[in-house]
Amino acid sequence: MFWTSWFLAVLAIVLAWPVPILLSRAQWPARSPFTAMVLWQAIALAGGLSMIGAMLAYGLEPVGDNLLAGLRSLAGMVLFNAPTTALGFWHIFALSAAALLTAHLVFTLLLTYYKIQRQRHRHRELLTLLASPSADGPKTMVLNLDSPVAYCLPGGARSVTVLSDGLMAALEPAELRAVLIHENAHLNQRHHLLLWAFAAWRQALPWLPTTRLAQEAVNSLIEMLADDVALKTESKATLIRAIAIVASGSPGSPGTPLALGGPDPADVDSGQPGAVGGSGSARTTASRVSRLLSVQPPLPEPFRAAVLAACLLLLAVPTALLIVPGLLG
Repeated sequence: MFWTSWFLAVLAIVLAWPVPILLSRAQWPARSPFTAMVLWQAIALAGGLSMIGAMLAYGLEPVGDNLLAGLRSLAGMVLFNAPTTALGFWHIFALSAAALLTAHLVFTLLLTYYKIQRQRHRHRELLTLLASPSADGPKTMVLNLDSPVAYCLPGGARSVTVLSDGLMAALEPAELRAVLIHENAHLNQRHHLLLWAFAAWRQALPWLPTTRLAQEAVNSLIEMLADDVALKTESKATLIRAIAIVASGSPGSPGTPLALGGPDPADVDSGQPGAVGGSGSARTTASRVSRLLSVQPPLPEPFRAAVLAACLLLLAVPTALLIVPGLLG
C-alpha cells in the first residue's frame, strides 16, 4: 500500500488547497447551485477520506496489502498480542495520527451539534416570550421588532419561520409570500444539516483553506436554492425587493433583543441562535441579487452530468484504493 498512501496524500493536498480555491472563484455554481453543493460535499468527504486513508495506508503497509487486511492484522496485535515487529516507528506514528484525527473530527461534529441544539433550545424559549403566532401561515411566529427580520428555526415538528412586525409592514403580499416560501424551503430541504456538517468541518480544521471557503460557499448556495423555490411562484422583481428589504435590517442594532437581522447559523461560537436563513452576509446578498438581475442560462446537461460523475469518482477512487488489494501496490 506504499503507492496508495502517497497517491492519497497528494489527493488530500489537492482537495485541501487548489481545488477549493478554484471552485470558490468559479462563476458557474450560481447557474446550478445544486450541482455545486454536491461537488463541495464530495470535495469535503473525499478530502477527509484521503487525509485519513493516506496515514492508514502508510501505517498498515507492512502488515497488509489493503485496508481491511491491515486492520485485521492490527487487531490481532492489539487484541491477541501478535508480534508488532513489522511496524516501525513511523508506521505507528501514522496510525496514531489517523486515529487522533478521526476522533477529533467525530468529536467536533458531535460537539458542534450539541452547541447548535443548545442554542436553538434557548432561542425557542425566547420566542415563546417575545413572539406570537402569525395568521399568515402555520408554524410562523411574529416578533415585535421594527427592524425587518426573517429566518427559520429548525427543529423537526417544532420548526418555525420567524418574521418581524417591521418586515411584515414593509412587504407587499407577494413579497411576503416570497419570503415565507424561501424560509420554508430551507426547512424542507434540510439546509441546517449541511450547515452543521460544514460548520463542524471548519471548527475541526480552521487552518485548512477548504473549510472556510466551503462554509462560505455553502451558506451562499443554500440561499440560492431557496431563491429558486420562491421563483417557482413569485417573480424575480418581487423576490429582489423582498431580499433588499430583509437585508436592510440591522443585526446588532439597539432594540433587537435576539440580534437576528442576519444570523450565521454555522458560526456556533459567536453566540448566534442556530437559525437558518435571514439576510445573510452582505456578500451573499450581493451574489443573490446579482444572480437574479443578470439572466444566465442553466448549466448544460452534459456539464452537470460531468460534475456529478466527478463527484462519484472523488468518493470511489480513495475507497477503492484502500479496499481493493494491491490496486496501486
